[in-house]
Amino acid sequence: MVERRKKLKISREKLALAKARACMSTEDMIKAGIPKGTLNNACRGEVQPHTAGRIAKVLGVDVTEIIEM
Repeated sequence: MVERRKKLKISREKLALAKARACMSTEDMIKAGIPKGTLNNACRGEVQPHTAGRIAKVLGVDVTEIIEM
């Protein structure tokens, strides 16, 4: 049996707030190592937990602060 990994939904509003608190633009996040395509995918759909974690780490927040519950 193949195990499906649970994906997380990034909240656009929460992501925008976290970016504002961190004084980071999308360009700053790209410079910090998050590929532009990954950011686009995160805003449009679901991402793997490790991807959400990487985004949260760059922003200096806990992953629960940027995902939809």
